Amino acid sequence: MTTEALITAGIIFVLRVVNNAVGTVRLVTLARGQRWITAVLGFFEALVFAVTISGVVTDLSNILNLVAYCGGFSVGAWVGMIVEARFVKSFVIINIFTNEKGHEIALALREKGYGVTEMGGQGRAGEVSMLRSVAGSRDVSGIMAVIRSVHPEAFVAVEQARSVQGGWLRAPTNQPR
Repeated sequence: MTTEALITAGIIFVLRVVNNAVGTVRLVTLARGQRWITAVLGFFEALVFAVTISGVVTDLSNILNLVAYCGGFSVGAWVGMIVEARFVKSFVIINIFTNEKGHEIALALREKGYGVTEMGGQGRAGEVSMLRSVAGSRDVSGIMAVIRSVHPEAFVAVEQARSVQGGWLRAPTNQPR
């Protein structure tokens, strides 16, 4: 193997990492309906892909370039998730349903600084408390810990919030997901 071959494989690897990381962030912006950002990221993703793939398909018998391409894809997915978790602000809606200790869960969440709305409802077995909280994605594990400490059997469903406007949100934590 020559130095030139190693450098070429290294460039392919790095470009593929960048390509896949940009693609991951682009998918997040697409899901949120951020058209302009998605379009710009898509342009750069396609450009980097075109440059990268040209280094691979010109010689498919070059195993080093193929390994660099595939490895870059894998690492790029990982890097993309880190970038998304660290720099892209995302929110979730946490729905809690319980036939007991609903108010206690709400009080415990509020004590920890989370906003929560309490509602009454009717379930299969009778009356239930329905609690809803909108929080940063990074706060999910903390909220789940509070819920489980009060009532481990509470039913919890977490969904992605496409956009959030107004209301009250706890200051974001600095911990990655």
